[in-house]
Amino acid sequence: MSPLSPVSLLGDLIRIPSVNPEGDPGVKEPGEARAAQYLAGILKELGAEASLHEVLPGRPNVVARFPSDRPGKPRLLLAPHTDTVSVVGMTIDPFSGEVRDGKVWGRGASDTKGPMASMISALSRCRDILPKLGYEIWFAGLMGEESGQHGAKALASLEQFDFVIAGEPTDLKTVHAHKGSLWVTLTAHGKAVHASVPDRGDNAIYKLTSAIEAIRAKVIPELSSKEHSLLGHSTLSVGTIRGGSKTNIVPDHAEATLDIRVIPGEDPARLITLLREAAPNVDLAHQGSAPLYTDPAHPLIAKLSAIGGSPVGAPWFCDAAVFAEKGMPAVALGPGSIAQAHTADEWISVADLEAGADFFEKFLRSL
Repeated sequence: MSPLSPVSLLGDLIRIPSVNPEGDPGVKEPGEARAAQYLAGILKELGAEASLHEVLPGRPNVVARFPSDRPGKPRLLLAPHTDTVSVVGMTIDPFSGEVRDGKVWGRGASDTKGPMASMISALSRCRDILPKLGYEIWFAGLMGEESGQHGAKALASLEQFDFVIAGEPTDLKTVHAHKGSLWVTLTAHGKAVHASVPDRGDNAIYKLTSAIEAIRAKVIPELSSKEHSLLGHSTLSVGTIRGGSKTNIVPDHAEATLDIRVIPGEDPARLITLLREAAPNVDLAHQGSAPLYTDPAHPLIAKLSAIGGSPVGAPWFCDAAVFAEKGMPAVALGPGSIAQAHTADEWISVADLEAGADFFEKFLRSL
């Protein structure tokens, strides 16, 4: 089998819709199954043992292990994600995979089918030497990264790896530290009455806005009390607010959502306590994704740095942190820019895509 072109491979991947079904995906049949099946076929052709592992109904991970010439080697996992964000509002054909003006266009071109194509192209170039490397090479196309990170959580609970590279568009820099997220929903309850006699009711919107103002005054300054050398301090933003049913009815319900980006070393439980203390008169629910910190002195980060993948931090979060939480050193890395992720005209340059394949080939050969 000849080495795979990252450009051709990316075009094929883009033409297989794999939109995350959360929210409004903008397609009739969302989910990652078809992309996972396609990847399993490619990986088997490259000599790997590849299988699908259903994580949620109709939404599998594809997991592959390449041959090794001896047992007991440390394990290296390459792990881009197969799902993309919604295609609603896109200004180009989201599934064309067209090559134009030196770019490959379509949903996932940057995040993360481009990094995925570069990784697989490099694996195809190194097929003959993979069994002889100092690491046993694994590849996973992970479902569900864009909402819930279910695929990464499922694999991290089943397998142990000695180093993980989550495929993300990082301009081929090694993201060894990133913020986590804490998404909080505030809910205020009141009593609905006719707006002509508001004193007889209990206005939930007033409760909610008072809570938000208290959080701005008491919690946001507290976020600056801890500083990370790469990532600065944790941040908080009010993302949505909604409430009431009609102009002439005092609202009995109002809700707001907060996005908190959490630096490594910060305790999310401390932040929840601060929120509850600042806003005791509203209900609070929360979910989160962990921050990432992998020691840049790790020998594989040194190898990545030696070929141009200098260690950096990032304000966003990704699947790398899921593995790191389980004690597996992990980073995020891949070609393309995060600035192109989730955009209405998503693309990745052909030059970046090919540079990514060259980079991963050099890295594999260095092992």
